[in-house]
Amino acid sequence: MKMPFNVNGILCTLALLLLWRAEELVEACSCAPVHPQQAFCNADVVIRAKVVGESEVDTGNDIYGNPIKRIQYEVKQIKMFKGPTQDIDTIFTAPMSAVCGVTLDSEANGRMHVTLCDYIMPWDSLSNTQKKGLTQRYQMGCECKIVRCPSLPCEISAPEECLWTDMMIEKQVHGRQANHYACVKRADGSCSWYRGIASPKKEFLDADDP
Repeated sequence: MKMPFNVNGILCTLALLLLWRAEELVEACSCAPVHPQQAFCNADVVIRAKVVGESEVDTGNDIYGNPIKRIQYEVKQIKMFKGPTQDIDTIFTAPMSAVCGVTLDSEANGRMHVTLCDYIMPWDSLSNTQKKGLTQRYQMGCECKIVRCPSLPCEISAPEECLWTDMMIEKQVHGRQANHYACVKRADGSCSWYRGIASPKKEFLDADDP
């Protein structure tokens, strides 16, 4: 019997995935926004997969003896970016958005659990920079810290920080920095935003802050 993976953070880029419905986000479940790089670095498992089946299952009992219901999605793993050596073929989530359950859109060798607070995006909606980040770029910046700008004025407090201003300037989570930038560590130990699909040049990594 395969045991489920219980992970604290999961980034799933599922092909043909319907992101959670907007009206469900106003329920009791609430999550702090994160930059895709933060989601990658904090995740135990990062995969691209396709949903091929869905069912409701019992996964045990609560402390009162009542059955715990979960939605079980059967998935076909396309690529593992980060995680265990064995394939993921089953994903569990809570049955309701109020308890952070997420709805995946299905078309018709491991298991893991996902919630609304995990970073789940349709593969085709990712920018080329984000796709490149999954294979290499984000890992280069996992020692950096992305700091969200809640209000103006805002500034970094340490050289290893990158200031994330999408929500303040563009009033959205998926803004220019989320879609097209990675926070990369440079040779002097500081971190800086980098835009582009190609690997950072040595001149960028060796540059000093003005």
